[in-house]
Amino acid sequence: MIEISFGKLLLLAVIALIVLGPEKLPVAARTAGTLLRRLRSGWDSVRAEVERELQVEEIRRAAREAAAQAEAAQARLDEVQAKVDEAARQAGKVASADVSTLADAPAPASAPAAPDGPALMTGKPKDDPSTPPQDEVPRGQG
Repeated sequence: MIEISFGKLLLLAVIALIVLGPEKLPVAARTAGTLLRRLRSGWDSVRAEVERELQVEEIRRAAREAAAQAEAAQARLDEVQAKVDEAARQAGKVASADVSTLADAPAPASAPAAPDGPALMTGKPKDDPSTPPQDEVPRGQG
């Protein structure tokens, strides 16, 4: 901005006094002050408007960046969802193929007879010599 020192200001006041005279100098000073105030307030309002526009533009830019990031994240999510769906379809095909091969397989000709009674509970065959009879209690467990 314009740099006005005290000496320059004093020189301007003397020139104004000589040119305008002592009667018109106070009126001219008030008019100059009013014009200077209007000029300064206009400049401040223009500066504030420019700053607001810059802030709005910065907010818009940030919003565009956030939207781009959200779109990229959505695209990645869609890719992962497609992979998961494809894996589920593959697993369903494999499972249905396994079930159909098990259903088509012939049944065994002779299935072993299920043991009956206590042998079923212990998991040992009935005629296993290491299995004590059910009504006998081993010694020492009384």
